[in-house]
This record gives sequence, C-alpha cells and structure tokens, in this order.
Amino acid sequence: MKERQDDNPATPEEVTDRVWELADKIDICMLTTWNGEQQRSRPMSARPKRAENAFYFLTDVSGDKNAELEKFPTVSLAWADKGSYRFAVVSGQGTISNDRAKIAELWSDMDKVWWEDKDDPSIRLLTVTPERGEIWDTPGALVSGAKMLMAAVTGGAPELGDNAAVKM
Repeated sequence: MKERQDDNPATPEEVTDRVWELADKIDICMLTTWNGEQQRSRPMSARPKRAENAFYFLTDVSGDKNAELEKFPTVSLAWADKGSYRFAVVSGQGTISNDRAKIAELWSDMDKVWWEDKDDPSIRLLTVTPERGEIWDTPGALVSGAKMLMAAVTGGAPELGDNAAVKM
C-alpha cells in the first residue's frame, strides 16, 4: 500500500478522526509491549475515550504486561477490520493503576468472562495515552483483489488505498 501523496492529503484532523473511529468500531486490538529483549502482543478489548484522549483496558493484577509497562511504558495498539480492509495503529504511553471509579465506569457484562464483578480486587486499569496514530484505508477486498490482479498482469504496482500518520 503506498502512502497518500496526492494534492489533497488527509488532514491531521481527518486521520485522527479515522483512528478513533476505527478503534471504537473494531473493539479488540493487539496490545504490544516490550520486555527489554522482545516484543509481546496480546488481544485486548479497548475502551477508546476520545474526549479523555485515552484508550482504556481492564486487565488483571497478575501478568507480564504490568511489569513490562512499569519498566518500558511505550506500547503499540493495532486494530484490523479485515472485512473492509481498514487498519489503525496507535503508539503511546501505558500505565497501570487501581482506579476503582474508572474500572466501575468501564465495566460491562462481557467482563464477567474474566472477573465475577467490577469490585474484584484483582482488576486493574491499563491506560494508554496516544502519541502517534496511523491508518490504512483500502477500497475493500473485491476492489483490492482486482487491482492486485491487474498489477500482476501489467507488471505495475497496485494502488490499494491510503496510508496516513498523525501525531496525536
């Protein structure tokens, strides 16, 4: 996918809007942390709150990611809407807290898969403050497939959509 370089590139505001929109729509993202030697990614249910400029996650008090975040707070979040070939990535700073009010606010019935209720003392709040966002928007699987086939026949490179990054 080539980066958008036309006369009317997406504005930083449009890219930022798209990052938040995709994060809200897709829900599950891959959270990537660093332990000093290697990266580790795991699926997490994101609770994006644009008005607060934060992505929230409920997490357990145990787990490697908590120790990793204390030592190396820079994380990446990646969302993929494979049905419409749209993708978003955010990098930022992550922190773990025991903010019981925010945990209660974010609690949903789906969280009962992991904990009995919002008052479970093992729940922690992971907050990611975004610093950079990037999107990839393509015209969808059918159009992308046709463009790739045409490129293979003609020997050219397919233009599969737009890519843009923004400081958040």
